[in-house]
Amino acid sequence: MSELQVIEICAGAGGQALGLQRAGFTHKLAIELDPTAAETLRQNSGSTVLVGDVASPDVWSPKDHSGIDLLAGGVPCPPFSIAGKQLGSSDERDLFAWAVEQVSVIRPRALMLENVRGLAASRFSAYRQRVLDRLTQLGYVADWRLLHAADFGVPQLRPRFVLVAMKPEDAVYFRWPEPDARRTSVGETLRDLMGANGWPYVDDWVAMADGVGPTLVGGSKKHGGADLGPTRAKRAWEALGVDGKGVADAAPNADAPHPTERLPRLTIEMVARLQGWQDEDEWVFAGRKTSQYRQIGNAFPPPVAEAVGRAIRDALNHEGLPHDIPELSADVHDPVYRELANADGFVSVARLTTALNEMSEASVERRLAILAQDFEVESKVSGSGVSYYRLGSFKGFTGQREHSRNDYIAKYSSKVS
Repeated sequence: MSELQVIEICAGAGGQALGLQRAGFTHKLAIELDPTAAETLRQNSGSTVLVGDVASPDVWSPKDHSGIDLLAGGVPCPPFSIAGKQLGSSDERDLFAWAVEQVSVIRPRALMLENVRGLAASRFSAYRQRVLDRLTQLGYVADWRLLHAADFGVPQLRPRFVLVAMKPEDAVYFRWPEPDARRTSVGETLRDLMGANGWPYVDDWVAMADGVGPTLVGGSKKHGGADLGPTRAKRAWEALGVDGKGVADAAPNADAPHPTERLPRLTIEMVARLQGWQDEDEWVFAGRKTSQYRQIGNAFPPPVAEAVGRAIRDALNHEGLPHDIPELSADVHDPVYRELANADGFVSVARLTTALNEMSEASVERRLAILAQDFEVESKVSGSGVSYYRLGSFKGFTGQREHSRNDYIAKYSSKVS
């Protein structure tokens, strides 16, 4: 069995890298914008890590890595996050479409990209459809899946939307990983760490923390320090016996009060454990506490990356029996986008409504308005007052030299998360 190599873009502090290494992949190269996160990855993994804008030809040349086994990455989440404005392709930080376009240059055997749950929303159905159409055009079979970290031994409600694409001869062997039957609680995960300094009430705290925690929020460089997220998240942590207003330097000591009197805070080591890092990984995070917390909170949990990585590895090695490639589920398609993309010219709303017999004219109009956020949508009105539409170009960044994204990153790279 030959060694499988991966190139990882937007690698962060190494959550995905660690998972893929556990799954049997060796990193040929990793690229990360944040110098501190890159240093964390470099000092722990021993991989070659380049620092800078992954889309800049001054940082690396994708064509030099043609035929790599896997191209993987966790491209920026803010363009799709429900916590933000969900600007999609209009957000200068968006690199999802660019990453997909690199498939045409690198021609990897497989592609794996992960992002937040927001990308699975109907707001981005046309964006997702364009991704699938482009990968199909390039000769790949692609599928999306919403995976929950809690189903893979991570005690968090942390959904991640994952895209996997492969060439047909490998895709027939790919199967999404099956979730674990039993979920792990925050308390049992952190019992040893919370009691490390002799806190006499650790068992009482474990009983309080008998559940899965909310998503750890890494946040951005622009906002806040090391705390466990917005008010709603802090309340959820409080219900589990955790003070989410900050991160502690050490676990409670022997003199610390009962958790009903004062809730303990998590340490960096505890946060890393909740994200899926294990003691045996001996992963040391560079930078100060706030930076360390951000690196951990923004990571793809290693156990989830490992599970998907193993599924990709098995497919690339043609393990198991081949199967029919199922048609992609309807919820990843945008019917209005599809009709416009396949049309030769302008299309009336009436024609769209007829073709999409389950949609009213009002629904079609709403979809057109959403489409216009990520695509140029041309319109005209006939002399009789009938509106016609035609799908224009995609607004997003796919590598264009003359794109506002390049100027934005050059100006604000130190502030981009």
